[in-house]
Amino acid sequence: MPLPTASPGERALLVSVAFGHTRKALPRGAAQAREAAAAGPRTSLPTPEEDSRLAEFRELVTSAGATVSAELEQHRPKADPATLVGSGKVDELSGLAASTQADLAIFDHDLSPTQLRNLEDALPCRVIDRTQLILDIFARHARTREGQLQVELAQLEYMLPRLTGRGKAMSQLGGGIGTRGPGETQLETDRRRLQRRMVQLRSELDAVRRTRAQQRQRRESVPVPTVALVGYTNAGKSTLFNALTSGQVLASARMFATLDPKLSALQLPSRRKVLLSDTVGFIRDLPHTLVTSFRATLEEVRTAEVLLHVRDASSPMREEHKAEVEKVLAELEVLHKPRLEVLNKVDCLSDEETAVLRAAGNGQAILISAQQHTGLDTLLARLDEELIQDPILEQDFRIPQSEGDTLAALEAGAVIRERAYEGNLVRMTVAGPASLLGRYRRFRIAGA
Repeated sequence: MPLPTASPGERALLVSVAFGHTRKALPRGAAQAREAAAAGPRTSLPTPEEDSRLAEFRELVTSAGATVSAELEQHRPKADPATLVGSGKVDELSGLAASTQADLAIFDHDLSPTQLRNLEDALPCRVIDRTQLILDIFARHARTREGQLQVELAQLEYMLPRLTGRGKAMSQLGGGIGTRGPGETQLETDRRRLQRRMVQLRSELDAVRRTRAQQRQRRESVPVPTVALVGYTNAGKSTLFNALTSGQVLASARMFATLDPKLSALQLPSRRKVLLSDTVGFIRDLPHTLVTSFRATLEEVRTAEVLLHVRDASSPMREEHKAEVEKVLAELEVLHKPRLEVLNKVDCLSDEETAVLRAAGNGQAILISAQQHTGLDTLLARLDEELIQDPILEQDFRIPQSEGDTLAALEAGAVIRERAYEGNLVRMTVAGPASLLGRYRRFRIAGA
């Protein structure tokens, strides 16, 4: 039984609902001017913050392949338990959906099973909520077997409590000799089938988690620290990953282009090597089922020594996005980890805006443009300073010139501060990772 989603080319009616506040009234002339300038059917005018939220909502819908046919916004003191928006607004929605020939109505809010059932009965089109929309995008972008398993589990966890009310697509009373016990309903059969599939998926994902744990243990046997990129969706994490590693990860303006973690080696200015991990982006009101299902993938975040929090410097909602990311990091219990703030997309800002941002960051935030490859040297130097594992040491060595392999290893993995030749010996002052210098301690000059 597939989860109802948006399909490419479908016309979508977007419904945005805000609770707990009212908007100040505009003067009559200003209200008329703004209403005339507004594109498409709307019932109210958004504040700048709401504009950004609506733009994000539209981008989600576009990422799912649908076309926006109309938008409707509502402000209410609290949610209506039956329909979320109230009976009057449901009538307005029904007329708007019919007049714009919408194939589905998408709510930028989670709907309870009762609300979903009532809205489907009242509207002339299908109804999905924000969680279903995000799950659909994840399903489209999952490429690996692991990603597909995680998305399917999240979809089933969402669907299970909502089986009641899906009566348009299935009969409530099943028939057939030998297929079910006496009096068992189709609903009970479907619920049990979903539960069996969820058990199977969790078992397969546990196997994935064990495999990942074994891979991490092998990596940890060689002291190469991991650095994880985290951040809001579409902040430019994959573009930065490619810029730092010369990788070929898909960098797309579409939301959630990256679902499966990517690892690549990265050499820092000290010649120390780290593993850089690109992870799935976070979003406002990220469905809890996704955080749970993607826990195997997000283990890379939990085991990383340093987190690079990549933020979109050009977004008016960057502080709100930061709070949302930190909320998910708190769920993953990694807020205690060292974290560098990386403000990306500064090429989209004016010089004045960049100066203000730099001053506000107090020298802590690192301003970069992953697209233009600017600020990356500063980022790598700060990352070098932040790493504690396998610290950088400076030591003096006296090495015979015949030890060509040793000299080559130090040249490749460390920074040579000084070099002098004493007959057949090379005297060197070297700064490099403790693990590397420790291999050649027999050549170290005692007391130096």
